[in-house]
Amino acid sequence: MVLKIVRNALGLVIVSADVLTRWKKVKRTPDAQAKVDAKSNDMTLYHFFACPFCVKTRRAIHQLNLNITKKSAAQGSPYREELIAGGGKVQVPCLHIRHADGKDEWMYESKQIIEYLKTQVAGA
Repeated sequence: MVLKIVRNALGLVIVSADVLTRWKKVKRTPDAQAKVDAKSNDMTLYHFFACPFCVKTRRAIHQLNLNITKKSAAQGSPYREELIAGGGKVQVPCLHIRHADGKDEWMYESKQIIEYLKTQVAGA
């Protein structure tokens, strides 16, 4: 019980700090942003609201100005079952990528997700 209260309080501090110190979005021309949006349309981020690694990943998505669908995988969420069915486990953050050839990729580490997203928008 005490641990849950501490964890929730720390989560609120982390989320509040994120909102107060959020980086500015990358500015692109409308054509460049449309290309980036087309790439990010096939991506979904499964996350927990106050998870520090999820916050880190969402900050990067915000800064890179990506329109990625975000789904909470919290206890009782239907998206949690989606995550288990597709990725095989409940671990967040998880970036689900639907490739053009129809293959699905499930990426789980925040650092790996952020590096992947940066490579996808490089030069845009």
